[in-house]
Amino acid sequence: MTKIAYRRIAVDGIEIFYREAGRSNAPALLLLHGFPTASHMFRDLIPQLADRFHVIAPDLPGFGQSDMPERTKFSYTFDNIAGAIDRFTEVIGLDRFAIYVFDYGAPTGFRLAVRHPERITAIISQNGNAYVEGLSDGWKPIRAYWQDPSEANRTALRAFLSPETTVWQYTHGVADTSSVSPDGYSLDNFYLARPGADEVQLDLLGDAVAARRWRAGARVARALPADLHLAARTAAVACHHAAVVAALVRIESTVPAQMHFDARHARHPACVAALDDAAGRRATVTV
Repeated sequence: MTKIAYRRIAVDGIEIFYREAGRSNAPALLLLHGFPTASHMFRDLIPQLADRFHVIAPDLPGFGQSDMPERTKFSYTFDNIAGAIDRFTEVIGLDRFAIYVFDYGAPTGFRLAVRHPERITAIISQNGNAYVEGLSDGWKPIRAYWQDPSEANRTALRAFLSPETTVWQYTHGVADTSSVSPDGYSLDNFYLARPGADEVQLDLLGDAVAARRWRAGARVARALPADLHLAARTAAVACHHAAVVAALVRIESTVPAQMHFDARHARHPACVAALDDAAGRRATVTV
């Protein structure tokens, strides 16, 4: 059985909770979760990776078991979230690592790659949008708030925080919803129901600076070393959690060319398969 440690560490006054598994001398892999979840979304994936990787999965500030500082003391923008996770990697001693980014993990992880390209060995992007074209019609209320941050437009975004929306993100497109455990979305809804959590999430949904940087993919590609190429581009989908376009690029020096795989976000074995194929050959995995 895989041993997973559940740790907390102070990072510039913010306590960050994280899961850790695998040998400390194995290739490091940083898992960055999405909205509205936390590192518990990786609870089934971590054991499948821990025999080959040193896996670290933090809860972003304001999410899960990590601190949720008051908004008067911490501005909830992706620049600041990324800054906290950047410092987190330094505090725990990660100097070279791959990043697996999902949803909100993308604007966080891509910023790490831009700030410290020499530290990044690979990027696995699962529904990690970096292009305006990847924003579906479901994003219209959010884009309206970016353009006009009125109270009315902010209030309209509360539908994204409802328990029903969380359940929908887990079950949309699933033929047999009885196969979806309620544990994940119930825990997500518990975290969303905490006092102040709604305003934190609305701040992030309305991060106008992040909105102006949706073409971060190009910035990442320019910043990374020539032998590490970001290959993923998120397709327009009905909902930004409903499908993924993912890419795995070089882990250390073993992979000679870019790899691509497409998978539904809930099907972690496909991600495992793609990581296994990083042993040195090109692969295409479609689920």
